[in-house]
Amino acid sequence: MSILRHPNFRRLWAADLLSQLGSRLSMGAIPLLAVLVLNASTLQVSLLRTCETAAWLVLGLFAGAWADRIRCRPVLVVADLLRAVLLASIPVAWWFDVLTLTQVYAVLVPVGVLTVLFDVAHNSYLPRLLERDRLLPGNAKLAANHSIAAVIGAGASGVLVQWVGAALTIGLDALSFLWSALWLRSIKAPEARPVQPERPNLRREIAEGLRYVFRHPLLRALALNTMTTMLFQAAAGAIMVVYLVRGVHLQPATIGILSMIGLGGAIVASAVTEKLSRRYGDARTLLLSATGIGVAFTIQAMTAPGWQVSWFVVGTLLAGFCIIVSYILQVSTQQQLCPPALQGRMSATMSFVGWGAAPLGSLLGGILATAFGLHTTLWLAGLGTLAGTAFLYFSPLRRLRTIPAGDVDQSEVI
Repeated sequence: MSILRHPNFRRLWAADLLSQLGSRLSMGAIPLLAVLVLNASTLQVSLLRTCETAAWLVLGLFAGAWADRIRCRPVLVVADLLRAVLLASIPVAWWFDVLTLTQVYAVLVPVGVLTVLFDVAHNSYLPRLLERDRLLPGNAKLAANHSIAAVIGAGASGVLVQWVGAALTIGLDALSFLWSALWLRSIKAPEARPVQPERPNLRREIAEGLRYVFRHPLLRALALNTMTTMLFQAAAGAIMVVYLVRGVHLQPATIGILSMIGLGGAIVASAVTEKLSRRYGDARTLLLSATGIGVAFTIQAMTAPGWQVSWFVVGTLLAGFCIIVSYILQVSTQQQLCPPALQGRMSATMSFVGWGAAPLGSLLGGILATAFGLHTTLWLAGLGTLAGTAFLYFSPLRRLRTIPAGDVDQSEVI
């Protein structure tokens, strides 16, 4: 039976779908706003992503321990509503001709905090909503939302920025958060309050999550690979729009359309990940998809004016496919390996390690691009991402066909 016939999951999926699309619009529109409207430098553009993701470094681990103590759905609703209000302030300020880069930074910092709380609560909420054997199809459907939003949003953001302006495009993201909040409120399933520890100790609970991840041979390797990937992916992402506008001389609509073509791989990945996992084994599929991410970002670094713009499309196509395959398998693996009492802390630890590297990567991208140039920085980012797969190849993952539930068992090694 299709997972979308599960009425409460269907509401969660509907909330996620348009919200993901709105976020993708902002992801494309915010750097274009900085470049085309506010005349920001390369380093200033890279700081936008740093502001949006820095909260993972400060709050990521605390959010996980917190999520294990509370009902998650109210957190999701409130976070959506507050993000809608904050992002709506950008088009309002632009309309009255008072928008500054300082305001954009000031909006992105609290939006980043709310995103941390939302994402950790969202990952902890799904195992409370679905049975364990339905987590993989559930994560696949949510990943499909990422894919659809990536494809549509990448193209639509560039076109909308050229037609109606970057500020109004960001306003559409604010509306998408309102949509999400309404659907989340409509979920009927009661969420039981988690069992409270007899002697609450936030530091001890955070340490338990860290120990669980870094003492588990598979989770440790996944965490370190994710950290490296996010570091260099953020470095490339922070400067890519600047390079395409100022180095390759593309218009916003062209950037959007090329991104939309390339990200078609993400939609394909959402449809075939379960089949690939059953046929080749989830461990092998995960290893190959992680390697493909590094190859994809190295290919993107070959982008240049003229026909060499095609390398951007090829690299984005491969990256979209491999990122979604890797995401689905990683999240499902984490949820199956981890006991319910540690879900929030495990999720927060994995997100902290990965997303905590993102603000550092964005800052690194801006610094390297200022010192060595945009194109050289893209090459360094691509090769760095590829090198990060060593954590997986020197882990038990390379000897496995399927990932076992719980600790690695030698009977699973082939």
